[in-house]
Amino acid sequence: MAAPYAAVVMDARNGKVLHSSNADTRLHPASLTKMMTLYIAFEAVENGEISMDTQVRISRHAASEPPSKLGLREGQRIKLRYLVRAAAVKSANDAATAIGEAIAGSEAAFARRMNRTASAMGMTRTTFKNAHGLTESGHLSTARDMTLLGQHLIYDYPEYYNLFSRQTADAGIKTVSHTNRRLLQSYRGADGIKTGYTRAAGFNLVASAERGSERVIATVFGGRSTLTRNAKVAELLDLGFSRAPSRVAMRVPPKPPYKGGVSKSTAVASVAASGDKQGKSTRVAAAAVKRSLRPVSRPAAAAPTPAPVLVAAKVDVEEALKEAQAVKLDSASGSAPASSAKPVRRPANLVLASTQEAAVAAAPAPEAEVVTRLSTSGGRHWGINVGRYPSRYQAERVLLKTALAEMATLDGSLRKVVSRSNGHDANFMGLTRDMADLACRRLQARQVTCFMIGPN
Repeated sequence: MAAPYAAVVMDARNGKVLHSSNADTRLHPASLTKMMTLYIAFEAVENGEISMDTQVRISRHAASEPPSKLGLREGQRIKLRYLVRAAAVKSANDAATAIGEAIAGSEAAFARRMNRTASAMGMTRTTFKNAHGLTESGHLSTARDMTLLGQHLIYDYPEYYNLFSRQTADAGIKTVSHTNRRLLQSYRGADGIKTGYTRAAGFNLVASAERGSERVIATVFGGRSTLTRNAKVAELLDLGFSRAPSRVAMRVPPKPPYKGGVSKSTAVASVAASGDKQGKSTRVAAAAVKRSLRPVSRPAAAAPTPAPVLVAAKVDVEEALKEAQAVKLDSASGSAPASSAKPVRRPANLVLASTQEAAVAAAPAPEAEVVTRLSTSGGRHWGINVGRYPSRYQAERVLLKTALAEMATLDGSLRKVVSRSNGHDANFMGLTRDMADLACRRLQARQVTCFMIGPN
């Protein structure tokens, strides 16, 4: 029996559905599942759970996954970046399972995280049971949910999205070829995303293409062959470009809240599975107690140091100068200064500071002179804004890139990301007005959006 057919066409820029057929029917996603596996891998790297250079130890379970596979062996160690490339380009099942075990400790724990992330994205009719997508009872999704996941991959992690358009990739132990290279080669603007096939699912595909300012995502479930599926997807992409307006307000879906973090026992199990020391430090740190269970008592205040008693005295400068000159002449002649040198007479108008203060208080107050205290920051109350971005990570990347490009004026400034309801502002703070003005003018000359932020 042929697998049920379903399709969705979406304008990726605002999420508007331009065409749908059986969009909410729960079907077998096959290897479209790996889009979520890779999304969580990118999320884990961004949040410091693991790095692309982490050496992952391959378990017996991962090595035994059926094809399509990279050919990993039990006990082998391989960098996470190669597993990611194999899963994205070749759709390798053993690589996908190894990714899940390295991040969550087991494939079952990883599947639970996949479901938490899917729910946070709004994928309301999706249930994951594994990291690779091979047919399993209850492992189901819809054309609408998978299209939404594709949109999140494009906009939440643009720095990794190029993986899905690579026709070949170095996967560490071999070079792998893209499972969808025919469409990538034949359809103008196509740049991803993921194929999937099982007997129960049929030939599935989530494809995205960009032409000018327009981007369209088309999803097909239940294709009868690679050839007919690609032809149908090309037809749907054409339909999308014909219906999508040239200009539209961007309404990128909000990035789902971070659903990572593991318990201490899971972290230890994950370390045992991966055998990676770096992973151990990051995952145990994530599970550590964040605050003291018993508050520390406030230290007793130190006894105040008594203020010195000040004495205001008028010194006879001329007499002191004469005495110093006499001592200098005695030293030059080799004789000691006379011990009977007359002591300086105490000035007649010696007044204690406390008495003087009382007298001043009693006297009529003179016209007050206001002295403004100088700021210790040197007047650095200004800043500049270099844009608003969908995620904190993108804002931080732009700040770092801008700081490196404009070190002459931004050196010593503070990079600050301000989260708002509609995005994340990338700001440089701690500048003087002149510095902020100069920095903005120099950045605008480089076609970088910039405006000054005044003191609150």
